[in-house]
Amino acid sequence: MKDDFHKYPYKSRIHYLQENAVPILSQVIKERIFDKAVVICIGTDRCIGDSLGPLVGTMLRNKNFRFPVYGTLDEPIHAVNLIEATRKIKQNHPDGFFIAVDACLGAEDLIGYIHIKKGPISPGKGVGKKLPGVGKISVVGIVDKINNDDCFSIHNIRLNLVMKMAETIVDAFMLATYLS
Repeated sequence: MKDDFHKYPYKSRIHYLQENAVPILSQVIKERIFDKAVVICIGTDRCIGDSLGPLVGTMLRNKNFRFPVYGTLDEPIHAVNLIEATRKIKQNHPDGFFIAVDACLGAEDLIGYIHIKKGPISPGKGVGKKLPGVGKISVVGIVDKINNDDCFSIHNIRLNLVMKMAETIVDAFMLATYLS
């Protein structure tokens, strides 16, 4: 498969509350999604700030998304099972084009922004974990600011923020696949 990802101009990040966030994100996804797309949603429902991935995975499955989705509230993919889960996913989809979805920490003025970029997600990086990268494309939602003094600050995030960001990401994926 030819990788044309780098040649498309796109807005790599947009705030989830921006009026045209869904169409812009869906266009970026549409231009990069391939027939063998597999969505891997990373995170856990045991921490609100880290639940973005499993919420997106659950919502996509509930909407009968046309591509395989892994990582839901029922079956999350997180730090403890990431290596084994990605190994099984790659066995099931050896030619898959993997799109990873995860929450992340960032600058305070970027909270609420959704980024789509070429390259893998580095799960756990924001809280000092070293895990293998996941995905050929990354969709990340910045849910809180980086706080080097308190790696557990992610526990103070409002569920409302995470839910609305998840809905925006899901709507963008759904629109992108209908446009394809």
